[in-house]
Order: sequence, then C-alpha cells, then structure tokens
Amino acid sequence: MELSLLDLFQPEALIKFGGLTLLLLIVFAETGLFFGFFLPGDSLLFVAGLLSNSPHINLPVWLLIALVVIAAVSGTAVGYGFGYWAKDYLYRRKENFFYKKKYLDITREVYQRHGMLTFVVGRFLPIVRTFIPILAGISKINFRKFMIYNFIGAAIWVITMIMSGHLFGKAFPNLINYLEIIIGAMILVTAVPVVITWINHRKRLATDEK
Repeated sequence: MELSLLDLFQPEALIKFGGLTLLLLIVFAETGLFFGFFLPGDSLLFVAGLLSNSPHINLPVWLLIALVVIAAVSGTAVGYGFGYWAKDYLYRRKENFFYKKKYLDITREVYQRHGMLTFVVGRFLPIVRTFIPILAGISKINFRKFMIYNFIGAAIWVITMIMSGHLFGKAFPNLINYLEIIIGAMILVTAVPVVITWINHRKRLATDEK
C-alpha cells in the first residue's frame, strides 16, 4: 500500500499503512514537535480504537492505550525541552507552513485562561496540543509539576478517544463506513474553540492598540 500526501489527513489510511508503529510516531510528533501540528490527533486515536484487535492493530485495547499514553507523554516532554532550549530560536524563526507565531499566541491565550489545566484541556484542542508543551518550556514552568499534568492530560485524552472508537465500533459494526463524516465532525468540533480563542486574541490586540 502506498501513502499519498492526501492520506496524511486520513487516519484510517495511516493506520492501515503503518500500523501501530506509525500511530505511535504520529502521536509523539503531534504532541510536542512544532511541525507536527497538522497531523490528525483526536480522529487518529478514535480510529485506532475502532481498529484495535484487528489485523491493522493486533493488540488488546488496554495495551494500545498504555503504549499511546507513553508516546504522548514522551512527545510532550520533548516539546517542553525544545521550548526550554530554543526560546530565542522560535522568536527569530521565519514563519512558514509548519510554524507561525500565532500558534504560540493562541496557546498562550488558552494557558492564561486555564492555567495548568491547559495541559489537560489542551489535549483536546488541535494546535494547542502541539504548542502548549513548547510554551511551558519557554516559560520555564516547574518540570515536575508539568510532568504530572502532562501525564494526567495524556491519560484522559488517550483513554477518552480510543475507548470512544472501541466502544462505538462494538456497538455499531458498520461505523467504519461512515468515518469521513465522523472525522469531519470531530475536526469541526475541536477547531471551534481554537478559532474563537484566536478571534478573541485579535480583538484584544486591536483594543490595546487603540
């Protein structure tokens, strides 16, 4: 099976192509490496739960959850380290598709609103999920405290998304035929808070400039 550029946004194709290994690599990258923000997160875990105990992910769901939590926690820890050591680099870095300063602005806005709970709430928000550990490193948040919330957030996120896919798959065996609709709805729901946060941030900036 070949993987096209379009398949990067299709969780089912990613899992069928690379199985568990690719799943863990994507979760690791999407939860802490700034260039991984565009990768599917929520939908990928949902589909992974749907395909657990299948030829594509031949693991019991509890073991799948444990491995994905480890990948998510590890990726976020690396993101913290990157932010800690690359603060000046990020602010000087030229913007491109993979990095824009507004991603950090959105994340900072969410953090100012929720504090340390952002490491739990932010797991369910695209872009924020990727940049919150980097922002934590830049801000030099206490690493021990960060890792506690990091683990809690990762566990809640992974268990929620994978078990949703697993249980819905058992209840509705034909659910896999409607993945495009389900994934589209998930992307829309998770993107709305991010868009609202960005709009409010822009309004605040405009007010401060007056």
